[in-house]
Amino acid sequence: MSARNDALRDALRRSASALRAHGPDFALAGSYALWAYGGPEPVHDVDFVVAEEDTESAALTLEKAGFRIERTPEDWLFKACVGDDFVIDVLHALNGKPVTAQDVAAAEELDVLAIRMRVLPPTHVVTEKLNSLNEHHCDYAALLPAVRAVRERVDWEQVRADTAENPFAEAFLVLTNRLGITD
Repeated sequence: MSARNDALRDALRRSASALRAHGPDFALAGSYALWAYGGPEPVHDVDFVVAEEDTESAALTLEKAGFRIERTPEDWLFKACVGDDFVIDVLHALNGKPVTAQDVAAAEELDVLAIRMRVLPPTHVVTEKLNSLNEHHCDYAALLPAVRAVRERVDWEQVRADTAENPFAEAFLVLTNRLGITD
């Protein structure tokens, strides 16, 4: 395991422990959520989701836990930083849709790095990742290993229905079907 992975895992543990102890409710999201279900370990960052109304509470909790809070121009997340790296993205909206307390509460509880936490289900994560694809960001190569690893845990009909308006998602699903991943 690389030093980067060690740092990400440490940041994941520290932030999840702080949020569990002091709130608000949260769920692991993004590539680390897929990792929790058996996907490849990411090397970029850790994503958590909180209900939109809990954004400032989450920022305060993480700041008190020693993270430097970085406000971004995007109005749907903030970053909790360790050192010079941005390692924790805390999202309160996904693809333009606010995260609700019900979204967080519906996530499955798993032990991740020996910490019990909610983790967004693979169907939800894959849907969000596919809906984020567009002409400026369309990296199928990064998605294929994760999707292949969690394919049995994904409701592909639900993913198809929830991504039907996105031609980039549709093309990805055609590719994964032709590769025998989603058929």
